[in-house]
Amino acid sequence: MNRRLARLRAAQALYQIDLAESSVDEAIESVLEEGEEPSPFMNELIRGTLEHLPEIDPVISSSLQGWSLERMGLVDRAIVRMSFYEMKYIQDVPLSVTFNEGIELAKAFGGEESGRFINGVLSKAMETIQEDVQK
Repeated sequence: MNRRLARLRAAQALYQIDLAESSVDEAIESVLEEGEEPSPFMNELIRGTLEHLPEIDPVISSSLQGWSLERMGLVDRAIVRMSFYEMKYIQDVPLSVTFNEGIELAKAFGGEESGRFINGVLSKAMETIQEDVQK
């Protein structure tokens, strides 16, 4: 499973966990094709995002202008959370790659304005990450 597919499957699983309150293992199982195994990268994205939600959500919330995390569409929220996790905690992927992958997922699976919305939120969140790195 390449990283693009792993991101897609991870976003789907995070969406399902948020929507149906599925367990992590149930969500992972449900997004895989028959015979497909979750990659270590996919597992890290899902489990890491969920583990770090207490740190991720406040940064995302502060990046939203005139909006709240609870009002975000579930697809957009899953993509932003996962992208932020990847940008902050996975060091071997350039920020720009994660940023662009998040926007592409939003364009493909979110609403009509999701690409632009996610672009704005991730831009602000990326500023926070870069500030943390400089400290």
